[in-house]
Amino acid sequence: MICNVLSIAGSDPSGGAGIQADIKAMSANGAYAMAAITALTAQNTQGVSGVHLVPPAFVSDQIAAIFADIRVDAIKVGMIANAGIAQAVADALRLHPDVPVVLDPVMIAKGGAPLLTDDAIATVRDALLPLATILTPNLPEAAHLLGAPTATTRSDMVAQGHALCALGPKAVLMKGGHLEAADSPDFLVTDAGEHWFEAARTATKNTHGTGCTLSAALAAHIAKGLSLPEAVLAAKAYVARAIAHADKLSVGTGHGPTHHFANLSL
Repeated sequence: MICNVLSIAGSDPSGGAGIQADIKAMSANGAYAMAAITALTAQNTQGVSGVHLVPPAFVSDQIAAIFADIRVDAIKVGMIANAGIAQAVADALRLHPDVPVVLDPVMIAKGGAPLLTDDAIATVRDALLPLATILTPNLPEAAHLLGAPTATTRSDMVAQGHALCALGPKAVLMKGGHLEAADSPDFLVTDAGEHWFEAARTATKNTHGTGCTLSAALAAHIAKGLSLPEAVLAAKAYVARAIAHADKLSVGTGHGPTHHFANLSL
């Protein structure tokens, strides 16, 4: 049976991140993708030039409509923009405690534009983190959630991963792409233990939407019943291939997208 996965996130008209990336990544990893949109953005590979937020009540309506008719096997939460939307999403998720949730705390776009208001950080931390099966922050996002300096070492990643787990999520995947190192390690902490995932860096500027893509692929694999370490490994392998073949695309002049269907078309 094909799994159904719901993405709750913002729209990227250029197709590299947000809802568009989530739908591609979930589909490429064998799931049926659905979407509840939290925000419309005006953006391309060079950056975000505008954001139009969906009213929180209508975000709730979209989620309710899905659950009223369709089995949901996993949920990925991405851009939620402000405190009102964050609270609406949290209220909706509490009605479905048995559905696993991948929470990707989207705060800053690849080009540097803020995608989460300051007042929303507390709501994300207090209302959404305790509902997450797994939280997938990059290092700056983890620092923002903790009110701490950005991790610069592996030991920092371990400490901040455990600190985030103490806030309620069942597991935390600290993404180490911002480390100044030749490799790009990720650190997973769960109740069952710790796991390091080692990866070499790929020399490319086409990394737009990698966080969205990873969390969406992760949700698809969790929906299929993989354990968290297995799901992370599968999602990372998918993203690594998508990045490695990103240069086969010709999309924009800035931070281009990854090749979401490289695993199917090559």
